[in-house]
Amino acid sequence: MAEAVTPVPTADLVDSYGDALESIPVQFRRFGTVSRFAGRVVTVKCQEDNALLKATLSDHEDPVGRVLVVDGGGSLRTALVGDLIAGIAVDRGWAGLVINGAIRDSVAIDALPIGVKALGTNPRKSGKTGAGKVGVSIVIGGIIIRPGQVLHSDEDGIVVLPAD
Repeated sequence: MAEAVTPVPTADLVDSYGDALESIPVQFRRFGTVSRFAGRVVTVKCQEDNALLKATLSDHEDPVGRVLVVDGGGSLRTALVGDLIAGIAVDRGWAGLVINGAIRDSVAIDALPIGVKALGTNPRKSGKTGAGKVGVSIVIGGIIIRPGQVLHSDEDGIVVLPAD
């Protein structure tokens, strides 16, 4: 079982770690009722297709307290997460979602007890072919994010601690 990670203000982490800490420069929007979350990273790389993302949220063997970071290529053409998929994350105990892409059902997601960061919204559904990869290093805003790293997110941004 994953150890719980207590969210720490990102500014404090930057002050402590300095240049050893990666700060994602992308200006994500916040959704869900949880404004601060932290946890070990699980990665998914998929673009305009959310079947693999949904399967990862549903089937990951140890999701409690983890953060799913999704590289959707920055696409805003379709939504990768809606209220049903976000509800799966809540039910399974994920700490948060970071979506380098769009979500939909934002009003419903705003009522859920989870932290979600995404680029924006689009009501259009994504594909369902299962294309993509799980557990690979991804790049968001020029920052490499590796599975197992610890991510902290709050009102000031998103930071990734150096690898163990």
